[in-house]
Amino acid sequence: MPHFFSNKRLILLMVSIIVLVILVGLTLNEREEVTWPEQFINDSVGVVQSAFQRPANFFSGIFNDISDIVNIYEENERLKSQMDDYAFLSSEVEGLREENASLQEAQEMEESLGDYSSLTALVIERQPDRWTETIGINRGSQHGVENDMAVISAGGLIGRVQHTGMFTSQVQLLSDGERMNRISAMVAIEDEDPAYGFIEGWDEEEDAFILSTIDAETELEEGQEVRTSGLGGLGFPADLPIGEVTGVETDEYGLTLNAFVEPAADYHNIEHVMVLDRNSPALEDFEEEEAETEEVEEPVELEPEGSPD
Repeated sequence: MPHFFSNKRLILLMVSIIVLVILVGLTLNEREEVTWPEQFINDSVGVVQSAFQRPANFFSGIFNDISDIVNIYEENERLKSQMDDYAFLSSEVEGLREENASLQEAQEMEESLGDYSSLTALVIERQPDRWTETIGINRGSQHGVENDMAVISAGGLIGRVQHTGMFTSQVQLLSDGERMNRISAMVAIEDEDPAYGFIEGWDEEEDAFILSTIDAETELEEGQEVRTSGLGGLGFPADLPIGEVTGVETDEYGLTLNAFVEPAADYHNIEHVMVLDRNSPALEDFEEEEAETEEVEEPVELEPEGSPD
Protein backbone atom coordinates (compact mmCIF):
# COMPACT_ATOMS: atom_id res chain seq x y z
CA MET A 1 0.00 0.00 0.00
CA PRO A 2 2.70 2.54 0.78
CA HIS A 3 4.27 1.88 -2.53
CA PHE A 4 0.94 2.38 -4.31
CA PHE A 5 0.33 5.75 -2.62
CA SER A 6 3.83 6.80 -3.53
CA ASN A 7 3.21 6.03 -7.23
CA LYS A 8 -0.18 7.72 -7.04
CA ARG A 9 1.38 10.94 -5.81
CA LEU A 10 3.94 10.80 -8.57
CA ILE A 11 1.25 10.27 -11.17
CA LEU A 12 -0.81 13.20 -9.72
CA LEU A 13 2.23 15.48 -9.82
CA MET A 14 2.94 14.59 -13.45
CA VAL A 15 -0.67 15.16 -14.46
CA SER A 16 -0.60 18.58 -12.75
CA ILE A 17 2.57 19.49 -14.58
CA ILE A 18 1.08 18.42 -17.91
CA VAL A 19 -2.08 20.50 -17.26
CA LEU A 20 0.02 23.47 -16.27
CA VAL A 21 2.09 23.20 -19.43
CA ILE A 22 -1.06 22.98 -21.51
CA LEU A 23 -2.49 26.08 -19.79
CA VAL A 24 0.76 27.96 -20.30
CA GLY A 25 0.76 26.99 -23.94
CA LEU A 26 -2.80 28.10 -24.37
CA THR A 27 -2.15 31.53 -22.73
CA LEU A 28 0.97 32.15 -24.77
CA ASN A 29 -0.85 31.74 -28.05
CA GLU A 30 -2.68 34.77 -29.46
CA ARG A 31 -6.40 34.35 -28.91
CA GLU A 32 -9.41 36.45 -29.56
CA GLU A 33 -11.26 35.02 -26.62
CA VAL A 34 -10.12 34.07 -23.14
CA THR A 35 -11.22 31.07 -21.20
CA TRP A 36 -13.80 31.31 -18.47
CA PRO A 37 -11.23 30.77 -15.68
CA GLU A 38 -9.13 33.65 -17.00
CA GLN A 39 -12.21 35.79 -17.35
CA PHE A 40 -13.25 34.97 -13.81
CA ILE A 41 -9.85 35.77 -12.40
CA ASN A 42 -9.60 39.03 -14.38
CA ASP A 43 -13.06 40.13 -13.30
CA SER A 44 -12.36 39.27 -9.68
CA VAL A 45 -9.06 41.14 -9.65
CA GLY A 46 -10.66 44.14 -11.47
CA VAL A 47 -13.45 44.42 -8.92
CA VAL A 48 -10.98 44.31 -6.04
CA GLN A 49 -8.72 46.91 -7.72
CA SER A 50 -11.69 49.20 -8.43
CA ALA A 51 -12.86 48.90 -4.83
CA PHE A 52 -9.48 49.98 -3.46
CA GLN A 53 -8.44 52.42 -6.23
CA ARG A 54 -11.21 55.00 -5.74
CA PRO A 55 -10.62 55.56 -2.01
CA ALA A 56 -6.88 55.53 -2.62
CA ASN A 57 -7.22 58.17 -5.37
CA PHE A 58 -9.59 60.21 -3.17
CA PHE A 59 -7.21 60.35 -0.22
CA SER A 60 -4.25 60.88 -2.52
CA GLY A 61 -6.06 63.86 -4.07
CA ILE A 62 -6.79 65.30 -0.62
CA PHE A 63 -3.14 65.07 0.40
CA ASN A 64 -2.08 66.64 -2.91
CA ASP A 65 -4.58 69.48 -2.46
CA ILE A 66 -3.38 70.13 1.07
CA SER A 67 0.22 70.18 -0.14
CA ASP A 68 -0.73 72.57 -2.94
CA ILE A 69 -2.57 74.85 -0.50
CA VAL A 70 0.45 74.95 1.80
CA ASN A 71 2.76 75.72 -1.12
CA ILE A 72 0.42 78.43 -2.42
CA TYR A 73 0.18 80.01 1.05
CA GLU A 74 3.96 80.06 1.45
CA GLU A 75 4.39 81.50 -2.04
CA ASN A 76 1.72 84.10 -1.34
CA GLU A 77 3.49 85.15 1.86
CA ARG A 78 6.77 85.48 -0.05
CA LEU A 79 5.08 87.58 -2.72
CA LYS A 80 3.46 89.80 -0.06
CA SER A 81 6.84 90.34 1.55
CA GLN A 82 8.38 91.18 -1.81
CA MET A 83 5.52 93.56 -2.59
CA ASP A 84 5.97 95.30 0.76
CA ASP A 85 9.69 95.65 0.10
CA TYR A 86 8.98 96.95 -3.40
CA ALA A 87 6.44 99.48 -2.13
CA PHE A 88 8.91 100.67 0.53
CA LEU A 89 11.73 100.99 -1.99
CA SER A 90 9.46 102.76 -4.48
CA SER A 91 8.37 105.22 -1.81
CA GLU A 92 11.95 105.78 -0.72
CA VAL A 93 13.13 106.28 -4.30
CA GLU A 94 10.29 108.72 -5.00
CA GLY A 95 11.13 110.62 -1.82
CA LEU A 96 14.79 110.80 -2.81
CA ARG A 97 13.83 112.00 -6.28
CA GLU A 98 11.65 114.78 -4.84
CA GLU A 99 14.37 115.73 -2.36
CA ASN A 100 16.97 115.74 -5.13
CA ALA A 101 14.74 117.92 -7.32
CA SER A 102 14.14 120.28 -4.41
CA LEU A 103 17.86 120.53 -3.69
CA GLN A 104 18.63 121.16 -7.36
CA GLU A 105 16.05 123.95 -7.50
CA ALA A 106 17.47 125.39 -4.29
CA GLN A 107 20.96 125.23 -5.78
CA GLU A 108 19.79 127.05 -8.91
CA MET A 109 18.07 129.67 -6.76
CA GLU A 110 21.23 130.08 -4.69
CA GLU A 111 23.34 130.58 -7.83
CA SER A 112 20.89 133.22 -9.09
CA LEU A 113 21.19 135.25 -5.88
CA GLY A 114 24.54 136.66 -6.93
CA ASP A 115 26.34 138.40 -4.10
CA TYR A 116 23.85 137.58 -1.36
CA SER A 117 25.17 135.02 1.08
CA SER A 118 22.74 132.24 1.97
CA LEU A 119 22.44 129.43 4.47
CA THR A 120 20.60 126.21 3.61
CA ALA A 121 18.26 124.89 6.30
CA LEU A 122 15.94 121.93 6.75
CA VAL A 123 12.33 122.32 7.90
CA ILE A 124 11.99 120.35 11.13
CA GLU A 125 8.69 121.62 12.52
CA ARG A 126 5.29 122.58 11.19
CA GLN A 127 2.26 122.68 13.45
CA PRO A 128 -1.03 121.52 11.87
CA ASP A 129 -3.02 124.30 13.52
CA ARG A 130 -0.56 126.91 12.22
CA TRP A 131 0.19 125.32 8.84
CA THR A 132 0.09 128.62 6.94
CA GLU A 133 1.71 130.72 9.64
CA THR A 134 5.07 129.39 10.82
CA ILE A 135 7.68 126.68 10.26
CA GLY A 136 10.72 125.63 12.27
CA ILE A 137 14.20 125.23 10.74
CA ASN A 138 17.40 123.59 12.01
CA ARG A 139 19.55 126.74 11.94
CA GLY A 140 19.95 129.35 14.67
CA SER A 141 22.15 132.13 15.98
CA GLN A 142 25.15 129.81 16.15
CA HIS A 143 24.89 129.47 12.38
CA GLY A 144 24.58 133.22 11.78
CA VAL A 145 20.79 133.45 11.56
CA GLU A 146 19.24 136.70 12.78
CA ASN A 147 15.71 138.00 13.16
CA ASP A 148 13.99 139.47 10.08
CA MET A 149 16.28 137.70 7.61
CA ALA A 150 14.53 136.71 4.39
CA VAL A 151 13.74 133.01 3.92
CA ILE A 152 13.22 131.56 0.45
CA SER A 153 12.47 128.16 -1.05
CA ALA A 154 13.07 126.86 -4.54
CA GLY A 155 10.05 128.83 -5.81
CA GLY A 156 10.76 132.16 -4.18
CA LEU A 157 10.27 134.20 -1.01
CA ILE A 158 8.26 132.43 1.69
CA GLY A 159 8.79 134.53 4.83
CA ARG A 160 11.15 135.97 7.39
CA VAL A 161 12.95 134.78 10.50
CA GLN A 162 10.66 135.61 13.41
CA HIS A 163 12.48 134.12 16.40
CA THR A 164 16.02 132.80 16.67
CA GLY A 165 17.38 130.25 19.11
CA MET A 166 20.86 128.83 19.50
CA PHE A 167 20.40 126.04 16.97
CA THR A 168 16.86 126.47 15.63
CA SER A 169 14.71 129.31 14.37
CA GLN A 170 11.06 130.02 13.70
CA VAL A 171 10.06 131.40 10.31
CA GLN A 172 6.93 133.47 9.81
CA LEU A 173 5.37 132.72 6.42
CA LEU A 174 4.08 135.35 4.02
CA SER A 175 0.75 133.56 4.03
CA ASP A 176 0.32 134.64 7.66
CA GLY A 177 -1.46 137.80 6.58
CA GLU A 178 -2.61 138.85 10.05
CA ARG A 179 0.81 139.32 11.64
CA MET A 180 3.18 139.60 8.68
CA ASN A 181 4.81 143.00 8.31
CA ARG A 182 4.40 144.88 5.05
CA ILE A 183 6.93 143.88 2.41
CA SER A 184 7.91 146.28 -0.32
CA ALA A 185 7.39 144.71 -3.73
CA MET A 186 7.44 145.71 -7.37
CA VAL A 187 5.62 144.54 -10.47
CA ALA A 188 7.76 144.14 -13.57
CA ILE A 189 6.10 145.93 -16.52
CA GLU A 190 7.52 145.44 -19.99
CA ASP A 191 9.07 148.58 -21.53
CA GLU A 192 8.04 150.64 -18.50
CA ASP A 193 9.23 151.40 -15.01
CA PRO A 194 8.15 148.85 -12.41
CA ALA A 195 5.13 149.56 -10.26
CA TYR A 196 5.72 149.55 -6.51
CA GLY A 197 3.45 148.44 -3.71
CA PHE A 198 3.30 146.48 -0.46
CA ILE A 199 2.40 142.86 0.29
CA GLU A 200 -0.03 143.47 3.15
CA GLY A 201 -2.01 140.32 3.66
CA TRP A 202 -3.61 137.17 2.35
CA ASP A 203 -6.97 136.90 0.63
CA GLU A 204 -8.69 133.62 1.52
CA GLU A 205 -11.21 133.78 -1.32
CA GLU A 206 -8.63 134.46 -4.03
CA ASP A 207 -6.02 132.25 -2.32
CA ALA A 208 -3.43 134.91 -3.09
CA PHE A 209 -1.38 137.73 -1.57
CA ILE A 210 -2.73 141.28 -1.58
CA LEU A 211 -0.37 143.80 -3.19
CA SER A 212 -1.69 147.25 -2.20
CA THR A 213 -1.01 150.98 -2.68
CA ILE A 214 -0.22 150.72 -6.39
CA ASP A 215 -0.57 153.89 -8.42
CA ALA A 216 -4.06 154.00 -9.91
CA GLU A 217 -2.71 154.93 -13.34
CA THR A 218 -0.58 151.80 -13.55
CA GLU A 219 -1.69 149.27 -16.16
CA LEU A 220 -1.42 145.86 -14.57
CA GLU A 221 -2.12 142.59 -16.35
CA GLU A 222 -2.43 138.99 -15.29
CA GLY A 223 0.82 137.04 -15.43
CA GLN A 224 3.10 139.97 -14.58
CA GLU A 225 5.86 138.95 -12.19
CA VAL A 226 6.03 140.36 -8.67
CA ARG A 227 9.39 140.57 -6.88
CA THR A 228 10.83 142.21 -3.79
CA SER A 229 11.97 145.78 -4.34
CA GLY A 230 14.78 145.82 -1.79
CA LEU A 231 13.14 148.79 -0.06
CA GLY A 232 11.18 148.93 3.17
CA GLY A 233 11.91 148.45 6.85
CA LEU A 234 12.75 144.76 6.76
CA GLY A 235 15.51 145.29 4.22
CA PHE A 236 14.82 142.18 2.17
CA PRO A 237 17.16 141.65 -0.80
CA ALA A 238 15.81 142.89 -4.12
CA ASP A 239 14.52 140.73 -7.00
CA LEU A 240 13.34 137.79 -4.90
CA PRO A 241 10.37 136.13 -6.64
CA ILE A 242 7.05 136.50 -4.81
CA GLY A 243 4.50 135.46 -7.41
CA GLU A 244 2.41 136.52 -10.41
CA VAL A 245 -0.50 138.92 -10.74
CA THR A 246 -3.82 137.08 -11.07
CA GLY A 247 -6.25 139.97 -10.70
CA VAL A 248 -6.54 143.72 -10.11
CA GLU A 249 -9.13 145.86 -8.35
CA THR A 250 -9.46 149.45 -7.17
CA ASP A 251 -9.27 150.09 -3.46
CA GLU A 252 -12.30 151.25 -1.51
CA TYR A 253 -11.39 154.92 -1.93
CA GLY A 254 -10.63 154.67 -5.65
CA LEU A 255 -7.18 156.21 -5.23
CA THR A 256 -4.90 153.19 -5.61
CA LEU A 257 -4.97 149.65 -7.00
CA ASN A 258 -4.85 146.33 -5.21
CA ALA A 259 -3.44 143.31 -7.05
CA PHE A 260 -3.89 139.64 -6.19
CA VAL A 261 -0.62 137.75 -6.39
CA GLU A 262 -0.44 133.98 -6.73
CA PRO A 263 2.57 132.71 -4.72
CA ALA A 264 5.56 131.45 -6.67
CA ALA A 265 6.55 129.11 -3.85
CA ASP A 266 4.66 126.00 -2.80
CA TYR A 267 3.59 126.73 0.78
CA HIS A 268 2.11 123.27 1.27
CA ASN A 269 5.31 121.34 0.57
CA ILE A 270 8.30 123.07 2.17
CA GLU A 271 11.25 120.83 3.02
CA HIS A 272 14.40 122.84 2.33
CA VAL A 273 14.79 126.62 2.64
CA MET A 274 17.55 129.20 2.41
CA VAL A 275 18.11 132.05 4.85
CA LEU A 276 19.52 135.17 3.16
CA ASP A 277 21.89 137.59 4.80
CA ARG A 278 20.66 141.09 4.03
CA ASN A 279 24.18 142.46 4.59
CA SER A 280 25.64 141.20 1.34
CA PRO A 281 29.00 142.47 0.04
CA ALA A 282 27.31 144.33 -2.81
CA LEU A 283 24.94 146.07 -0.42
CA GLU A 284 27.77 147.02 1.95
CA ASP A 285 29.78 148.50 -0.93
CA PHE A 286 26.75 150.54 -2.01
CA GLU A 287 26.25 151.86 1.52
CA GLU A 288 29.94 152.81 1.78
CA GLU A 289 29.81 154.69 -1.53
CA GLU A 290 26.63 156.48 -0.43
CA ALA A 291 28.25 157.46 2.86
CA GLU A 292 31.29 158.83 1.03
CA THR A 293 29.13 161.03 -1.19
CA GLU A 294 27.48 162.53 1.88
CA GLU A 295 30.84 163.58 3.30
CA VAL A 296 31.52 167.08 1.99
CA GLU A 297 34.00 169.68 3.05
CA GLU A 298 32.90 172.45 5.35
CA PRO A 299 32.17 175.70 3.42
CA VAL A 300 34.87 178.40 3.55
CA GLU A 301 33.75 181.95 4.19
CA LEU A 302 35.23 184.35 1.66
CA GLU A 303 35.84 188.00 2.48
CA PRO A 304 34.11 190.39 0.06
CA GLU A 305 36.39 192.34 -2.22
CA GLY A 306 36.83 195.98 -1.65
CA SER A 307 36.11 195.91 2.03
CA PRO A 308 36.33 199.29 3.73
CA ASP A 309 39.46 200.04 5.58
